[in-house]
Amino acid sequence: MTVLVSACLLGTACRYDGQSKVHPLAAALLKKHTAIPVCPEILGGLSTPRPPAERKGNGVFTESGADVTENYHRGAQEVLKLARLYGCAVAILKERSPACGAGEIYDGSFTHTLTGGFGVAAELLEKSGIRVLGESQLEEFLRE
Repeated sequence: MTVLVSACLLGTACRYDGQSKVHPLAAALLKKHTAIPVCPEILGGLSTPRPPAERKGNGVFTESGADVTENYHRGAQEVLKLARLYGCAVAILKERSPACGAGEIYDGSFTHTLTGGFGVAAELLEKSGIRVLGESQLEEFLRE
């Protein structure tokens, strides 16, 4: 199966802080499935590193108040294009991210407070019929 995967989970240093968050099961995923690495923030035109951002309502803002919502929407659209191009029915994305978070994201207060919700790209993928999983669900996904 071909799946979208947050590039940072595969070892790409594309997070806001210029780091990666390589998942310990990344190699197992690559043995079983074809992974299409994506980073909605970069695809939306943001740099690495970049100021941290959080989703607040329908917008995405940096801690200094800069509105980066348009970048996140542009990146989400590009990720959806890739999902359709490669026939991906599943996406495994970085949890709590304002782009990729699924089910739980930071609340926009920059106090590490979590709230229910989806990142911009995760939300678009879900609405488009693509199953979105967070990295904590990867082990279970590999057993399917």
